[in-house]
Amino acid sequence: MGESRLTPAQVEILSVLAGIEPAWRLSGGAALAGFHTLHRGTRDLDLFWSGADLGNIDVEVRRRLEASGFRVEPIQRDVAFRRFRLERGSAIVVLDLVADPLRLVEKPTEHRLGSLRILVDEPHEILVSKLCALLGRSELRDLEDVEALLRAGCDLARAVGDAPTKDAGFSPVTFAWVVEQLPVAAMGKALGRGDADIRRLEAFREEMAKRVLELARPE
Repeated sequence: MGESRLTPAQVEILSVLAGIEPAWRLSGGAALAGFHTLHRGTRDLDLFWSGADLGNIDVEVRRRLEASGFRVEPIQRDVAFRRFRLERGSAIVVLDLVADPLRLVEKPTEHRLGSLRILVDEPHEILVSKLCALLGRSELRDLEDVEALLRAGCDLARAVGDAPTKDAGFSPVTFAWVVEQLPVAAMGKALGRGDADIRRLEAFREEMAKRVLELARPE
């Protein structure tokens, strides 16, 4: 396995917050960058708690981070979501705390972080979430993450079958149509992607949409 793409500041933040009760799990791009595909870095850390309400968990999170020397700036606060901008020296990290009421399709597993252990979502769980995300937002990183997860051995058919457990409105036909409409070239150029990368992602988008439509056809 290659090296983690998490920054030293991100690793320290996770270490500082390890052991908080109730336990959280790391998901999204940071889980991929640090423990799974390692194909990209991220500026965000997404910590998930099971349930519909975060309660006052942000109080303990903020206390620990400030005690470790981070400047903590609240950006957004809702019942089920908190966002902070963390800064120390030249390091800046966006930290999201999320209450997740949905059933997990695959249980998280423990991963070593230095001398500590943290819960990290499994690749299949992340793939299912990424497929659902592609229905609701147009971000190139979601398409790139799906490509990396499938390249790493995840099962697209299984993920398409599990997606409705996270989004009741998910359907393979709708998903394929939405994916085909993604302005990959425009997004890629805006993000500074090279022509070869853009062509690869466009080909992947077309092939994935085709595969998903085939999955939707009755036997």
